[in-house]
Amino acid sequence: MDPELEAFIPLFPRADLSDPVTARKNLAELAAAVPAPDISDMEIEDRTVPADPDVAVRIYRPHLAQGAVIWLHGGGFVMGDLNTEHPWAARLADASGAVVISVAYRLAPEHPFPAPLDDAYAVLAWTAEHAAELGIDPERIAVGGHSAGGNLAAAVALRARDRQGPPIRFQLLNQPGLDDRQETWSARHFTDTPWMNRDKVTSAWRHYLGSAPASPHAAPARAADLSGLPPAYVATAEFCPNRDEGIDYALRMLQAGVPVELHQWPGTFHGSQAILSAEVSQRQIAELAAVLRRALAE
Repeated sequence: MDPELEAFIPLFPRADLSDPVTARKNLAELAAAVPAPDISDMEIEDRTVPADPDVAVRIYRPHLAQGAVIWLHGGGFVMGDLNTEHPWAARLADASGAVVISVAYRLAPEHPFPAPLDDAYAVLAWTAEHAAELGIDPERIAVGGHSAGGNLAAAVALRARDRQGPPIRFQLLNQPGLDDRQETWSARHFTDTPWMNRDKVTSAWRHYLGSAPASPHAAPARAADLSGLPPAYVATAEFCPNRDEGIDYALRMLQAGVPVELHQWPGTFHGSQAILSAEVSQRQIAELAAVLRRALAE
């Protein structure tokens, strides 16, 4: 474990999703402690995307931005909202120069699959349809997310490919949870890792899948064919149950002819980039922004 990260482990809430209400409260408290970046050089607007039901989004628009990313927060499908994601969405917009459209998708277990994916896909379709109004180049729209949001970003890319939906320029998958089967080495062995462990992952999938059988759009690792997907950046953390499924997915995309950049961050754990004082966290956040900037460049 990176020593700069290890010192903060006692401050993280216990990894537990058995009580969604308490988990949401814990995440809100954790997010409130993260300093927000300087937002004086960007416009921030709350909008409602017409859908069934409507989806709330928060749009971060840096000066002269043209490319955009549909950004999907983490939280095990159970936690997170526009406010808990604000420090990260604002930071990504500021550092990448891209318009960030942060999505308040519905949460499980009240709204299991496919509700969160439907919300995310509705925002993609709306963004592409209203690109001119939003001042966005429709050929420069990416999808991205962290953890459960990484799952949803990957699933949106699969659904857009399968339905011949809006073109996606790039997918940014940060520590994504992609495989409900939990059969990889990291999923089986990381039972006591900080913030995310095997039991918490099991709970997340149970809440998200509900009574539905797992499908490729719910668990993208189950997709047999990964060809034709947008270029991707995949980042994994060393001490994270999701590590090996992220690496496997990146390799399978690569073998299917998809351009992929894969970065495995040593000494890190799931969500440890929230510890902004650590050098490795600063490098992770800077790289996410730089990758997005490059992907959306003309």
